[in-house]
This record gives sequence, C-alpha cells and structure tokens, in this order.
Amino acid sequence: MNRRSFLTVSLPLAATPLLAQNATAPDVTKLDPALAAAKATAKISNWHSVEDFGVEGREWLDMPRLRYYDRLPSDAEHKVTPAVWSLSRDSAGMMGRFKSNASAVHVRYTLLKSNTAMPHMPATGVSGVDLYARDEKGKWRWVNVTKPVDKQVDQTGVLSEKMTVEEREYAFYLPLYNGVEKVEFGVNEGASFTGLAPRKKPIIFYGTSITHGACASRPGMCHPAILGRRLDLPTTNLGFSGNGKMDASVSEFLCKVDAAVFVIDCLPNMDAKLVRERCVPLVNQLRAAKPDTPIVLVEDRRNTNSWIHPDKIKYHTDNHAALKESYDKLIAAGVKKLFYIPGDHLLGDDGDGATDGSHPSDLGFYRQADVMEPVLREALKA
Repeated sequence: MNRRSFLTVSLPLAATPLLAQNATAPDVTKLDPALAAAKATAKISNWHSVEDFGVEGREWLDMPRLRYYDRLPSDAEHKVTPAVWSLSRDSAGMMGRFKSNASAVHVRYTLLKSNTAMPHMPATGVSGVDLYARDEKGKWRWVNVTKPVDKQVDQTGVLSEKMTVEEREYAFYLPLYNGVEKVEFGVNEGASFTGLAPRKKPIIFYGTSITHGACASRPGMCHPAILGRRLDLPTTNLGFSGNGKMDASVSEFLCKVDAAVFVIDCLPNMDAKLVRERCVPLVNQLRAAKPDTPIVLVEDRRNTNSWIHPDKIKYHTDNHAALKESYDKLIAAGVKKLFYIPGDHLLGDDGDGATDGSHPSDLGFYRQADVMEPVLREALKA
C-alpha cells in the first residue's frame, strides 16, 4: 500500500481543496481587525533584497536555477519526477539571517501561488514569513509571522514594531507550501541592517510531506527548522509531499552537496516492498559519493489514531521491519557512520501530536525534534 500522506501535484490546481479556492477573498476586518489595520506607523524607507545576502536551504549554487527560491536547480526538471519538480518550487526550509538595531521590521514579497492556506494548515504556515531573533542569552526566540490573504504581501507584512533599539541577530523562514518572488526586508529610517551570509555544511532532510512542513502553523515550527535552531546549524529541507520515495534521481543531487548529515525520512510515502527495493541502493549511492558523511535512517511515525485501526498498525509495523532489515544488511556489509531512529514515539504516545492523524501539529513537530536531536548530535560527533 502506498500511503500518499498529503496534497499531491497530480491534482489540477482547481481541484485542490484549499482555503479561498474559487471564493471571494474574506473580509479581513471581520477575521482580524488588527491585521486589517496593519499599516506602518514607523517610516520604512530602508529596504533590502534577500537575494543580496542569500538564504540557507538553497543548495547547488554553481548550477542554474529557473527561479532564485526554487529548491532544486533547473537541471533537475528532467531528472526527478514531475511531482517532485513541481513541489521543489516551494521555498520550504529556506532561512536567512541579518543583524539590525531596528525598532521596526517589515517584509514584502510576492507568492507564487494564489492559494495561501489549506483546510488543515493555516496561511501562516503555507505562505507566511516567520521571524525569530536571538535574545540577550543568544537563544532564538520567536518574534512574529506574516498572515497572507493574497499573493502580494506588503501591508500585511508588518513583522514587528515598537521594539527596543539594540542590535540583534534575526532569522527568517520562508513559506513552506508556497513559492516566493523578490523578498525584501525593511527597517525603520536610520536603523542599521547587515545581511549575513548563509552558513555551509547543512543537515539535509530528505522526506515526505512531514519533512516538507505539513501541518506546522508557522515555517519555523517544522522539525528541520526546530533542529536547526537547537543545533545552531544550517538545514536544507528536501521534503516532497506524497513523493519522498528514496528516488535515485533525488539522491543524485544529494551526492553533490557537502552535507554535515543526511537524514532519510521517506517511509510515510513507501510500503515495505519499496523500502526493501530502494533503501540499500540509496545508502550505497550516498556512501559511494560521500564516504565520511553520517547518514540517519528514520522509521515511519505511527498515525496518532492507528491504535484503533489494525490495518494502520500492520502498515507501520511492516514498514519499520523493512527499514530495520535494510539497516542491518548495511551494517553487516560494513557501512560506517549509519544511524537509526525508531518511529514509534516520534509524535508522542497520547494521540495529540497530529492534525489529521498523519501530519504533525506544532506539538508533534516539537516531539519529533526531541526524538531526533540526540541521534543527530551523535551523528555530528562522528
């Protein structure tokens, strides 16, 4: 059984049941008066293009791209599947940093797709830009997120105003399930602004809709982003909704990245037969190109309502067994720096870690990061 765990691009856009599809835009004043009144009180004349300093989560910089914020280079279009290519146009996982002593931070950008939200995932997660800053102890703390209502985010792009004036390091995350064009940050007149260059050697996450970010309320709340902040390392999100299947065509591009760790988390889109067919070849392909880079294999999470569905229990159990069997074969063959994360407790044990049984809520992503963090720390030491 192939369990496609989220929205797939095989559906025509008009058939996708997204919020505001074929409907009149909502009266924002009735939904959120503060959002409707969000107009700059500070004079913003100091705008900076993100393309001038760059974002993390954007690999293959020596290869041409059709759009700056595509996750895969243009060479991938005719190598990966059409679904993976289409999903790679989303900016999931891209994160940039800057320093500023601003009292006000705004952002303006254009979305690639007009559907800003989904029935089980809000516009803040699908299409929002999420802002964090380091506090006085150096810890990343959330600041605000945009709340898009259409493709052009400008007047609704007030991220923060009336802040204390002191230089801080900021981090921003781009939309999870939408693409973006020309992202610019604005600060109040007279404030400093220094874009920070992307860091190198990211943790690469290759996976499914869960890795892609479904159904985080904000881009900074999916587990690759959470782990990036905890480990203070760059991360690259190669989650492809319904299409994370250990494809050799995707691994071909992974092999070209100087990564700190590869995290392979594809089981929610695979069955046991496909796992047995593809896992060992995928690891061998990566290991041949990157003999010293740690590789982490992740079991499928269990659906939070599988306790009452015997077919789901069997599906996950079979998947886990197939991955463990592949892992044991690889270890027996002498593959080094290979790590394993069991899936039984990724979303917790109380049934409250998902939005729809399958895709994590913010709570589920937090729990997933808790399970993955110690294994990633061990892999990084290797």
